[in-house]
Amino acid sequence: MDVANLADLYNLPPLEWSLIQARLDAGISQAPGTGGPNRHSCWLSTINPDGSPHVTGIGALYVDGSFWFESGEGTRKARNIGRDPRCALSLATQEFDLVIEGEARQVTDPPTVAAMAARWAAAGWPAEVDETGQALTAEFSAPSAGPPPWFVYRLSYHTATALQTVEPGGATRWRF
Repeated sequence: MDVANLADLYNLPPLEWSLIQARLDAGISQAPGTGGPNRHSCWLSTINPDGSPHVTGIGALYVDGSFWFESGEGTRKARNIGRDPRCALSLATQEFDLVIEGEARQVTDPPTVAAMAARWAAAGWPAEVDETGQALTAEFSAPSAGPPPWFVYRLSYHTATALQTVEPGGATRWRF
């Protein structure tokens, strides 16, 4: 892992990735009043066909060292990822702001889809595996997810940048 201290100018030490990862492993709730600022928010940036960015809010989960999200295949984010898997995810927590860069891939393995459906259901979204075993369905989802079925995506990252939002502060970039 390559570590770059982006707050060296202020004589602050680099942040420890293990602390960032421990916070992510503890869970990221998007319910109001459960994090900061007032709640956690995730934004996914993908690349449009003309090279311009497309940014949309998502309900991501951090599981086993990756971010996971879902989307209908007709959405712009799903079409963009199908054409070019490079993307970035930004996340605001009470302790830090985080941007990760990597690649997202659709996951259709039935046991993995079922495991993720169970995780989303435990987090408050009543997701279930559809009849194909490769996608999700539910009574509702975010308007930006499009209509069901919703496919599961895993975002594997190669770069992360965090800005600590509590004392003493700091900013660090990691390349994995």
